Amino acid sequence: MRRNAAGPADRPLGERIRTELEGRILSGEWPPGHRIPSEHELMDSYACSRMTMNKVLSAMAAAGLIARRRRAGSFVATPRGDRAVLEIQDFATEARRLGHVYRHKVLVRRIEHPDPARAAALGLPADGAVVCVRCLHLMNEVPNAYEDRLISLASVPAAREERFHEIPPGTWLLRNVPWTQAEHVIRATNADARLSGVLHLRLGAACLVLERRTWHLGALVTVVTITYPGDRHAFIGHFSPTSGA
Repeated sequence: MRRNAAGPADRPLGERIRTELEGRILSGEWPPGHRIPSEHELMDSYACSRMTMNKVLSAMAAAGLIARRRRAGSFVATPRGDRAVLEIQDFATEARRLGHVYRHKVLVRRIEHPDPARAAALGLPADGAVVCVRCLHLMNEVPNAYEDRLISLASVPAAREERFHEIPPGTWLLRNVPWTQAEHVIRATNADARLSGVLHLRLGAACLVLERRTWHLGALVTVVTITYPGDRHAFIGHFSPTSGA
């Protein structure tokens, strides 16, 4: 079946095709590992030349959205941690590695519309909506981390319907949403009344805070603050002389 590529007709055809294909990935319609239609199938579907489609798929591969494999075809890429700075870890995977029992508890989950100043600070559209999720991560029933996360619905529309009760938000994003850039900030803080209550700490206890933002091709995907009890955690990085300064 022939398709009309989405977007204004005055935009180049290749750009419109890429927007539509990326939309299928970002929406979760094509999850990581999904085999996308072949180049010839896409050429027929969009009534375009091989050169146009090859440019589209090459650009998506360069952006890390898809992996092209000789003879096997093209597949939606699996998101990978930012190893050069700090690996994006999954709580459940870490618990299994340590032999602990993990669970999470969603404390807050709601849709918010940041005011214009907040939207601008986050790099969101002026009328952009976000999913606000706050949850507690527990190891062997001991509070291990408190997560406060915003997910851009402009970049991740599928998050509107996800409740995160079965899968914590960080794990869900790693499995379903591609990203091309990440930023990490680590700082120290002292537990206020809210943090001491949720993490079972004494008031003023030392905590480690990881602030992370991820983007997809310049558009914000998520911003999260994860607070860890300082006496239960350490961030460790491994470097070599050839890994760069």
